[in-house]
Amino acid sequence: MKAPKRLQSLVDEGLIDTVVRQLMSGKEAMVYVVRCGDDTRCAKIYKEATHRSFRQAVDYTENRKVKNTRQARAMAKGSKFGREKQEEAWQSAEVDALYRLAGAGVRVPKPYNFHDGVLLMELVTDENGDAAPRLNDVVFTPEDARRHHATLIAEVVRMLGAGVVHGDLSEFNILLALDGPVIIDLPQAVDAAGNNHAQRMLLRDVDNLRGFFGRFAPELLRTEYGHEIWELFQRGELHPDTPLTGRFKHKAGAVDLGSVLREIDDARDEEAARRLRLQTTQ
Repeated sequence: MKAPKRLQSLVDEGLIDTVVRQLMSGKEAMVYVVRCGDDTRCAKIYKEATHRSFRQAVDYTENRKVKNTRQARAMAKGSKFGREKQEEAWQSAEVDALYRLAGAGVRVPKPYNFHDGVLLMELVTDENGDAAPRLNDVVFTPEDARRHHATLIAEVVRMLGAGVVHGDLSEFNILLALDGPVIIDLPQAVDAAGNNHAQRMLLRDVDNLRGFFGRFAPELLRTEYGHEIWELFQRGELHPDTPLTGRFKHKAGAVDLGSVLREIDDARDEEAARRLRLQTTQ
């Protein structure tokens, strides 16, 4: 097919030879299957993220550093230039997270290049060599659900060990490759130690995994991996080989009403996002 305008610069630079087909189109990005020499890869073209609320953007971007003071001031003022730089920073966050996590051995697509707002990375494939499906498109046996859940809990631990929380992990941004689940879509990834919302986001990520796989293996719905993982992390006792039980004893104390309301807002936002993702795939 003819290369889209946004991919033409990569063709001109010799980073892409041909564009094979469009793989996905969503509110955040469009993804194309491309050929690079003898390799088949995918190219993610970012769109302007108008679907994110200001509150969500602030939560996710808290403590992200901008070296250029002029850009930082413009982003704080919300000028057109500032919004452009903020969007560039949002895109770069995924690139940085992918390189960081791939280096730590986390199951994410291997990144190859980032050029003119286009991320060139590994095409995750299934047993037939086709683009791997997302988890929400797959029906699992109880045994497979337990196995993949365990794999992803281990990946959450490995991500946390690399100082990263996904922030939006669910069945919609995990692919089922030939050799197991692969985590994708990381522009909202947050710094585990530097973001005040990291704990809440990690608990939500783990709860999403529990809720999805619990449909196929109901005993998973009784697990408490999120709280267990975070407590071990805070104590400096979390490592990739740390044994987890899925059990956690909550301490009695006053209820934080603000946190409860925030969780309700998050659940509402997550449901709206799920509906939107389903609409874009139909």
